[in-house]
Amino acid sequence: MDLKNLLNKEQYEAVITIDGPLLVLAGAGSGKTRVLTHRVAHMIKDLNIYPSKILAITFTNKAAGEMKDRIRELVGDEVEGMWISTFHSSCVRILRREIDKLGYNKNFAIYDSYDQKVLVKQCMKELNINDKDITDREIINKIGAQKDVLVSPEQFKRQNEGNFRMNKIADVYLLYQKKLKDNNALDFDDLIYKTVELFKDHSDVLEFYQRKFKYIMVDEYQDTNRSQYEFVRLLAQGHKNICVVGDDDQCIYAWRGADVRNILDFEQDYPNAKVIKLEQNYRSKGNILKAANDVISNNSNRKKKVLRTESENGGKIKLYRAYSDMDEGRYVAFKIKETLEKSPQRQYRDFAVLYRTNAQSRIFEDAFMKANIPYRIIGGLKFYDRKEIKDIMAYLKFINNPLDDVSLRRIINVPKRNIGDSTVQKIQSFAASMEESLYNVILDADEVMNLSKRSINSIKKFVSIINSFIKSRDKIPVSNLIREILDITGYLDELKDSKEADSISRVENLKELVSAASEFESTSEDTSLSAFLEKVTLVSDIDNFDDNADSVVLMTVHSAKGLEFPVVFMVGMENGIFPGIQSLDDSKEMEESRRLCYVGITRAKEQLYMTSAESRRVFGRVVAYEQSNFIDEISSGLKEYDTVKKNNVSSFSDSILNKNTFSWTKKVVSHTLSNEVKASPVNDISNDKYLKPEAIKEGIKVRHSKFGVGTIVSISKNGNDIKLTIVFDKMGIKNLMYGIVPLEAV
Repeated sequence: MDLKNLLNKEQYEAVITIDGPLLVLAGAGSGKTRVLTHRVAHMIKDLNIYPSKILAITFTNKAAGEMKDRIRELVGDEVEGMWISTFHSSCVRILRREIDKLGYNKNFAIYDSYDQKVLVKQCMKELNINDKDITDREIINKIGAQKDVLVSPEQFKRQNEGNFRMNKIADVYLLYQKKLKDNNALDFDDLIYKTVELFKDHSDVLEFYQRKFKYIMVDEYQDTNRSQYEFVRLLAQGHKNICVVGDDDQCIYAWRGADVRNILDFEQDYPNAKVIKLEQNYRSKGNILKAANDVISNNSNRKKKVLRTESENGGKIKLYRAYSDMDEGRYVAFKIKETLEKSPQRQYRDFAVLYRTNAQSRIFEDAFMKANIPYRIIGGLKFYDRKEIKDIMAYLKFINNPLDDVSLRRIINVPKRNIGDSTVQKIQSFAASMEESLYNVILDADEVMNLSKRSINSIKKFVSIINSFIKSRDKIPVSNLIREILDITGYLDELKDSKEADSISRVENLKELVSAASEFESTSEDTSLSAFLEKVTLVSDIDNFDDNADSVVLMTVHSAKGLEFPVVFMVGMENGIFPGIQSLDDSKEMEESRRLCYVGITRAKEQLYMTSAESRRVFGRVVAYEQSNFIDEISSGLKEYDTVKKNNVSSFSDSILNKNTFSWTKKVVSHTLSNEVKASPVNDISNDKYLKPEAIKEGIKVRHSKFGVGTIVSISKNGNDIKLTIVFDKMGIKNLMYGIVPLEAV
């Protein structure tokens, strides 16, 4: 192969460096897969190294498959002789041959998450651990975390003898591992943990695989955890011919065990290591790369490198400071439509919207549906398809229609209230025999045969709660009804008290549901529960688009790693969202957030937009966050605020919704509203200096005699008057009634 003509200087050097430890620091878009595949081809074709002597490890089956296909194009079927697989697949192959040395049979089972949960619950029952005190999910997460750092049950027990809660979990860990062995089974975390144990306890086995794999390559090395690191370290001790490829600036998975020190300390682990930096980027325009360099250079815990490109600078990073999260959604939809009109060669699939948390997708889903923009969500469920949202929506549907047996079955024991499956089955059978709905049956739970007194009492409590919701249904707004459901049922408290890894994001999703209901109430003439359910049904019934369909991609920045798009919108760029609240007070968290921002920026090939909002709804309340520090870190010459007129965005929204701005007849009325600021009635509403009803729009600036200048972020009809939510520059957020407040247009 004529490698010099196929590769740049740094890539070529990485490909031909075969012996000894090698660290390839591969910046975003620098062609690391090209280096890995050509390195293997060079070893096989030019150096006549047997393929069976080579081990290449990746993190996903998809990546392993793609690598194998590309190597096959270079060397043919010889690729079949080498191992190209994930960490877990490699370990399974080893354990199938050697696990008898650990006292297991070679036909061991691999337990999935459901099997794992059943076994942990069994252990908890035997140890008399109440799942109200410690949940099975907390225990499973803790056990997995210990295996990731190679802490045995015995070690964990010794470390936590003085901690009541952790000591209980240690007891489960001990019993759980015993039962796994009794069942001749491993869980997913055991696959690497047990392989490392095998290597450490049986030197002959380790020596065999050290001889077998003379050359080892690891992709995405910055994402390795302790057990993966140790597995590779042990194998590489034999020949020290280890090549790791990665980018410390893209280490964004610390929350699931990845340790950036593994790549940063590579030269300490292998003192004779050669380090090659791939800094030539083949993906992005110059200004995008410069912005990425600006941001990541603020991290201190990193290997210094600077991405460069031979491509033109391209346009500046476009910034947009929206009036509200709704305006942010409309702006993104507007820019996509505008770009498609101006550039016919563009397709919907060229656009990606990246956010930090899945809860942020709803605003953009709503905006895209209204604008008839096809979209698909990668790496997460659609907002209304998420479990916690479907749970609360089931409550609402049942409150609205007590004959809905499907919704009742979903919520009758959510959160858990001692109405188990066997009890529900008895109720179901009795209802079928009486040809009654489930609700009619549980109203008279005493009549159902074979129910325990405890079950009957639990059912009566549930019926009482549901009946209170039904009575409130037509008396309070939907957003308040959701709050009552979350509060009275204990659903929100259960999540807040949970130790599960995803509990925080689930709480955020529920807050977003309240915000969706509040927004519905402020924008719909019919604000009944039935109308809300109808609106949501239209949202949730939209079909998922195929991955290859011509549709805009919505995803978290975490999910976008490894992908690229011509046009990228990084949204929610506010302190408190991106970076998150926790990052603002923790330098280590801040560095991880900054790496995440770097990953987001480098997904863009040609144009990058970064948007934020002056105000947004969080849990139904309007809050205000300042623009993200990460935007401030980008040099002023690389960014500019979009010159699009904000009323163009509003009028775009009006046109696609076929709605006009508010133009109700103005009447001076008095209101008594607890959250609203009262002002003196306008004495002369005909005065030209005052804002006229037809001029009211979201996003316009107004002046109040007492509060100063502010921005209208929300408009809703309130009887015969207009209710305005205004974010004042110096006085914060105020709710005012147009009919009794003198406002001047600015």
